[in-house]
Amino acid sequence: MAEILKGNAVTAAINDRTASAVEELKARGVSPTLCIVRVGERPDDLSYENGAVKRAVAVGVEVVKRAFPVDVSEDELIQAINEINTDCSIHGVLMFKPLPKHIYEARVCNALSPEKDMDGITDLSMAGVYAQKPLGYSPCTAQAVIELLDYYGIDLTGKNVTVIGRSLVIGKPVSMMLIKKNATVTVCHTKTRYLPAVCRRADILVAAAGKAGMVNSDFVHEGQTVIDVGINWSEEKQKIVGDVDFDSVSPIVSAITPVPGGVGGVTTSVLMSHVVEAAKKYAD
Repeated sequence: MAEILKGNAVTAAINDRTASAVEELKARGVSPTLCIVRVGERPDDLSYENGAVKRAVAVGVEVVKRAFPVDVSEDELIQAINEINTDCSIHGVLMFKPLPKHIYEARVCNALSPEKDMDGITDLSMAGVYAQKPLGYSPCTAQAVIELLDYYGIDLTGKNVTVIGRSLVIGKPVSMMLIKKNATVTVCHTKTRYLPAVCRRADILVAAAGKAGMVNSDFVHEGQTVIDVGINWSEEKQKIVGDVDFDSVSPIVSAITPVPGGVGGVTTSVLMSHVVEAAKKYAD
């Protein structure tokens, strides 16, 4: 049976570092503060917001909220973001997406200062990930994958890593971050020919396609590490499941992350660490 790479231990380690950094900053008169920008009341946004607030309280990060009705105008939203950009008491911003269809999302996202972009939603933040320069911050979920691999001592140097997924939220940025760790990365997606065979060649498989249970025993081999980033609702099982069919894959591979309880739980801790990093830069 595979080693289960649980996220709670990773989360605890990040939280300890973050809480210590918060204490040091508060001693210098700086209180790290996150602003949550939300349009409407989507259940998944509210759920993540509640989790983020709890995590913030746990590590000492302050939270302010800017909630807008679903029919807010694009100009009004951008004006609010401009105000946040110039507010020195706010060090980081988490803005929920997708925005309503009447709003040009790219314009709104890029109105945010990359220095306050905690989840890699601006073009400059993404450019920083690709160019390996400190422009904004990487998407929290992509960073959570790296944090988990680091915590469990999984050396990426020279390893063949296959990433299933090409989104700007996870697939593409995590690929760049893995390359920075000296991995050799193959990026696949649901249209890749002979996908199971490609995945079987990997030392480490990162599943981030957003398709419940698509990775089964045909995709893996003995000795492989599998990182499941997927979060999907299964009507059949009536519960949250990953992109990996855990029951068929876990008896084969050497290590695997569970869903829930794996990468997802690390994400909000990464978010808070980004806020503290931004506050440090402000303090310095």
